[in-house]
Amino acid sequence: MKLFFIILLSSITFMSCSAQPNQTKKNTMDSIKKTNPVYSNNSIDKVNLPDEEWKKILSPEVYYIARQKGTERPGTSAFEHSTEVGTYYCAACGNPLFKSDTKFESGCGWPSFYEPISKSSIIYLPDNTLGMRRTEVECGRCKAHLGHVFEDGPPPTGLRYCINGVVLDFAKAQAAEKKYDEKKKG
Repeated sequence: MKLFFIILLSSITFMSCSAQPNQTKKNTMDSIKKTNPVYSNNSIDKVNLPDEEWKKILSPEVYYIARQKGTERPGTSAFEHSTEVGTYYCAACGNPLFKSDTKFESGCGWPSFYEPISKSSIIYLPDNTLGMRRTEVECGRCKAHLGHVFEDGPPPTGLRYCINGVVLDFAKAQAAEKKYDEKKKG
């Protein structure tokens, strides 16, 4: 019994220590952007690379989620509880995905949004894996797996885009953009 509690305590400690802080995530994304020839926040060109190229470009964590349709552990994303104002991008290609004003606390363990930036920023696919009927969402530019969308979100859309934080990049809003967002909120 004592061994069980030691293992349990060790597991909890490991899980809490393995979550990356925002600064580490930022430094990692900055280095990935420098070595990623397809990363662009303003290109609309579709990206279609062979798997071996993605392996060279992406970190193992981003590759696992984006290209192998993995899932990060709940509660480990640096973006889950973030309230910073700005834009979330695809970590694989830089495609704009979500504005921070559409982010909400869903309690599901992953960053949640109720609406993408545009209809073309997301691709929707049926996902019947694990004995469930879900809708997978992919990046509209590079087809990176992002997560899933559910119909239990807040108004105005009623949708909850449950997104793996590992495949998100974030840029803070510029001062003018912040003022616009604040004015828009009322």
